[in-house]
Amino acid sequence: MNAGVAAAALAVVSVATAVIGFYGLRISRTTGDFYVASRTVRPWWNASAIGGEYLSAASFLGVAGLILLSGTDALWFPVGYTAGYLMLLLFVAAPLRRSGAYTIPDFTEARLDSRAVRKVTSLVVVLVGWLYIVPQLHGAALTIRITTGLPSWVGSVAVVVVVCLTVVAGGMRSITFVQAFQYWLKLTALAVPILFILFVLAGTGASPVAAPAVNPTGQPPASLYSNVSLLVALLFGTLGLPHVLVRFYTNPDGQSARRTTLIVLGLLSVFYLFPTAYGLVGRMFAPALGRSGQPDAMVLLLPRELVGGAAGDLLAALVVAGAFAAFLSTTSGLVVSLAGVVSQDVLGAGVGGFRLAAVVSAVVPLGFALMTDSLALAGSVGLVFAFTASTVCPVLLLGIWWRGLTDAGAIAGMLTGGLLCGGAMIAGSVAGAANTPAWLAQPAAWSVPTAFAVMVLVSRATAGRVPATLSRVMTRLHTPERPLATGR
Repeated sequence: MNAGVAAAALAVVSVATAVIGFYGLRISRTTGDFYVASRTVRPWWNASAIGGEYLSAASFLGVAGLILLSGTDALWFPVGYTAGYLMLLLFVAAPLRRSGAYTIPDFTEARLDSRAVRKVTSLVVVLVGWLYIVPQLHGAALTIRITTGLPSWVGSVAVVVVVCLTVVAGGMRSITFVQAFQYWLKLTALAVPILFILFVLAGTGASPVAAPAVNPTGQPPASLYSNVSLLVALLFGTLGLPHVLVRFYTNPDGQSARRTTLIVLGLLSVFYLFPTAYGLVGRMFAPALGRSGQPDAMVLLLPRELVGGAAGDLLAALVVAGAFAAFLSTTSGLVVSLAGVVSQDVLGAGVGGFRLAAVVSAVVPLGFALMTDSLALAGSVGLVFAFTASTVCPVLLLGIWWRGLTDAGAIAGMLTGGLLCGGAMIAGSVAGAANTPAWLAQPAAWSVPTAFAVMVLVSRATAGRVPATLSRVMTRLHTPERPLATGR
């Protein structure tokens, strides 16, 4: 790949992101602008922005790499990522918007009337955000190293610098413009090269290369348990992602939140056609890329591998631009959501506190990313989904739909789910992928039900702690803001 062309593509994306972010600064003045864009973001804009921040390194690079390695086993990732939004539509979107909260800890404190619950929720949300940011920085490091030959740390540092500039400049309102632009850039960056590759293959009459009979890493096909557990993690984990949930606070009302979710389902369904196509084409025509030890780089390398020449370089540059947009948009969404939590609970709920919290929220995971490495972006993000499904998801679902939830139950459930899933993640990383049993490698199938069960059992045992404000809060969550006009 031409390093100069790739570097130019990265520079263009970074500059465009900064320019759009600074444009948002012109209309970001109040605290509400920085935290939730003053709750004025319309469904199409919001849906594009959600698509921008949700489609991360795992979606852009990792899904295709896993399909290259594992074939149909990896199709659960795009299915689960998209179906998770159907769960959001059915159970969370509108009630969460009606809560009037700025952040997830705001919601849990209002629902359970407990500062202790807020503190535990804040800790979990920050941990989830940091765990999710690290794979984005790993993806940026991989992209920089593969495409330009520069040291890996340059990619991670570049993402953090650009994200800090845009988030500090305009907060949520600024990031909304940035992420909406980045969704359409990512879609274009995947669609145009793969369509061009398919036309070239059809025109040259290229014959498929025999795909590997097994995963080139030597791992056996995923078991039924692994697939079920992965699907549980992706479906329930989506409900607790802080950077996704904060987006529903920016809608004007619950009806707009539902419309936003429907549009997102359509945008995600279209997008995931293309990583799947890359994986299938790579598996059929360039399986050697899976044996290189860097399957996540397959999307970056495929245009040069199958097209070649100046056209291959230009197509690869477009893919590189889209990949960098993926790292920037997801990281910026996570930093905004974490800055809202950290500023309110630690630094003071104002614009100055938000800006300082944004820098802290980006720099801490940068340190972890520089000390670690990841060769399976989709797999590492899947574990973050499992952790989120075991902690934030139960308290949200039960808080919205079950009147019996208490503060003691919420704390016990979140801590139990977090310790079980986190312990499994640590044990798996110590043992290594080849030596980790399936129940540790994919803990969601048992950690998520356990977290729900503990939350319910402890709540029943402490039924006297149901808050006195319950009826008022539940009425607010489930009553539409604007009743339908009669006669319609």
